Amino acid sequence: MDFDFLKKKLDERKNSGNLRQLPGQKGLIDFVSNDYMGLARNEELAEIIRKREKEESPGIGGTGSRLLSGNHDYYSQVEDYLKSVFEAEGVLIFNSGYHANQALVSSVAQKGDTIIYDQLAHVCLKEGAWLSKAETIAFRHNDMEDLEQKLRQASGRKFVVTETVFSMDGDIAPLRAIVDLCEQYNGYLIVDEAHSTGSFGKDGSGLLQSLMLAQKVFARVYTFGKAMGVHGACVAGSKILIDYLVNFGRPFIYTTSLPPISLISIEESFKYLASHIELQQALQHKIRLFRERFTDSVSETAIQPVLIGSNEKAREASLKLAGQGFDVRPILSPTVQRGSERLRISLHTFNTSDQIDELTSTLKNIL
Repeated sequence: MDFDFLKKKLDERKNSGNLRQLPGQKGLIDFVSNDYMGLARNEELAEIIRKREKEESPGIGGTGSRLLSGNHDYYSQVEDYLKSVFEAEGVLIFNSGYHANQALVSSVAQKGDTIIYDQLAHVCLKEGAWLSKAETIAFRHNDMEDLEQKLRQASGRKFVVTETVFSMDGDIAPLRAIVDLCEQYNGYLIVDEAHSTGSFGKDGSGLLQSLMLAQKVFARVYTFGKAMGVHGACVAGSKILIDYLVNFGRPFIYTTSLPPISLISIEESFKYLASHIELQQALQHKIRLFRERFTDSVSETAIQPVLIGSNEKAREASLKLAGQGFDVRPILSPTVQRGSERLRISLHTFNTSDQIDELTSTLKNIL
């Protein structure tokens, strides 16, 4: 069998300095993971989950799609709980945020409609748009004048797609302005809260809830594999939206369900955060400390980009930090635009003040 066509593409990527490889566990100080609240490593939460698993013996497999054998009782229990957390009429759990975003965006827009997405939105949101039968248009990142122009020119139903906290720059969308524009032009707003779930809002309900904008949004997507420390995701919105996704969301329909232990973990993670909401303040303290020590910071969130400007230099800086004991990974083109290659630093509640001091001092020395 001929694999030359695959090898050619890999060689092209290697020669351009963009070849991806799976990293090993290095035992370095974590400034790379999305475990912002430290829940993935929280032993108290882990013991709560293990205890429930032992007491309830829920089984180890999903066994089939939710439309077949996989819709076990834990789903309705956890979805009902999340409806109260997110103050939503309906909630539908997905296996991942990628599944949720792709199912949502690809299915709701019809032929003749227009999807207008932020140019820096996550690839799963863009792929969802491209998989739909609607016209797809990007608007300049967080540019409200450009968004308004696109809305004014769009045909059919207009779907606007954005995020709360963007994963590469750690910046926050101008959500109030976007909501206002959607109301003015009858747009259906879809917001991905991947990097704000847990870190913001009452009981970890996200940034839209904290800004009291959630009820003005057509669909919200929350992921649990970042600040919540577990796995899975959900779409929150109206009951009719949830019924629609059950019928038309292909990544939902054709995917084996999560095992019961995943649902238990989601529920217990949110309950734990609700009773330890001070973790949000602890994370904000670490963010302020980093920004005080590293005055070039442009982000007010746990995601702190340090622009380097080339793949080679970003890799070199990452290796130097690793040599000093810090796990900070480079983000290379084509993941980001050429010339905006960077280090992406993630801050966590468990990073100590001394570790942040040492990291920022090392950064200043190597940049």
